[in-house]
Amino acid sequence: MISGRTTLIAHIGYPTESFKAPLIYNPWFERNGIDAVVVPMGCRADDYPAFLRTLFRLTNIRGALVTMPHKVTTVGLVDAITPTVEIAGSCNAVLLRPDGTLLGDMFDGEGFVRGLKRKGFALAGARCLVVGTGGVGSAIAASLARGGAGALALSDVDRAAAEALGARLGKHYPALSVRVAGNDPAGYDLVVNGTPLGMKPDDPLPFDASRLDARTLVGEVVMKKEITPLLEAARARGCRYQVGTDMLFEMIPAYLEFFGFGTATPDELRAVAQVAY
Repeated sequence: MISGRTTLIAHIGYPTESFKAPLIYNPWFERNGIDAVVVPMGCRADDYPAFLRTLFRLTNIRGALVTMPHKVTTVGLVDAITPTVEIAGSCNAVLLRPDGTLLGDMFDGEGFVRGLKRKGFALAGARCLVVGTGGVGSAIAASLARGGAGALALSDVDRAAAEALGARLGKHYPALSVRVAGNDPAGYDLVVNGTPLGMKPDDPLPFDASRLDARTLVGEVVMKKEITPLLEAARARGCRYQVGTDMLFEMIPAYLEFFGFGTATPDELRAVAQVAY
């Protein structure tokens, strides 16, 4: 039930039809007796800058989940950002602090790395390839660096984007080996699909799966279906893998901590979530 004391978390993007967060957060809030609610808010890009500032004049708002097409724009609209946001160049969480200022953070990569750790993947010293250096790929690269990866290879059809990400990583992690590379997945401990390839039935694979080593863990960010064509190919090669929604369910505990609602395990969230493929 929504009451006069309910704390609001806005979920801002456009369009909103595919939003999954309200179907995960709200059942968990209800189960745990927390008087808070995640509300989807459809806002077009042209209206967003003015809307965000107006939204945070509400007296019962705690923060916002930010999704496409606003993640990059948000970086320039908040008062302070974390190093992860600076590296990723995008922001998917905004917190209203007690002094009235807005702090921006990014949890795509944090969710991805938490998922790896839960699977027992040894990130420290690992050789990692991130294919796709847009918002989500950059966020994952930033969190892999923070988690102690031994070397990062960055691949993108836009080489300049990969080079720019490499420069930002080098600024914050000067001891990390970072290079711009092709998308050949051979020889890596971890290979990440940070592209949207897999959203459409006729999409090509983001890299040649026949080049995967059986010991490689393959990470997916596409959530269109649980086992994407890439993960089907990786599984056929004998690889371990991480599905796209693993990142989502691992990300939410980080959000809950950020917003001051405690924490949860992915299993607790899955038990009450109303998300279905």
